[in-house]
Amino acid sequence: MSKNNTIDYYLKTAWQSVANSYNQVASKVGLTQASGYVLINIHKEGTAVSQIANLLGVRSTSLSRMLNGMEEQGLIYREASSQDKRSVKVFLTDLGLEKRTEAKNIVREFNDYLIDNMTESERDKLEASLIKINQLAQKYIQENNKASKI
Repeated sequence: MSKNNTIDYYLKTAWQSVANSYNQVASKVGLTQASGYVLINIHKEGTAVSQIANLLGVRSTSLSRMLNGMEEQGLIYREASSQDKRSVKVFLTDLGLEKRTEAKNIVREFNDYLIDNMTESERDKLEASLIKINQLAQKYIQENNKASKI
């Protein structure tokens, strides 16, 4: 099977196109796809750095550079938990709230564009396929972990 025929090749190239599209539009408002995603996922009561790392699929230490940049831009601030000094929560500043609204609008506009250019049947099939791939990937990991313990 050539790399052009593997399922993961098509997933990766499709996601890269989506991320590039988001980055191009987001850059016009001073954001990146990743920073917009972070802003969208920070709750009013703050969100733990570890939770943001899980959402992005990165380690907390790798996230630090991005959060430092976002803090320098005045989008977020961090506070250590009063109960557990190891736990740090991220909060949005007023500017961060404004940029989150812009990021949400970018996501909605792009999503609307995709919806407008796909049939309902195509969307349903794509969603079902992606859900199945996600489930199979998780199952594969579980089966692989069981096999390595034997």
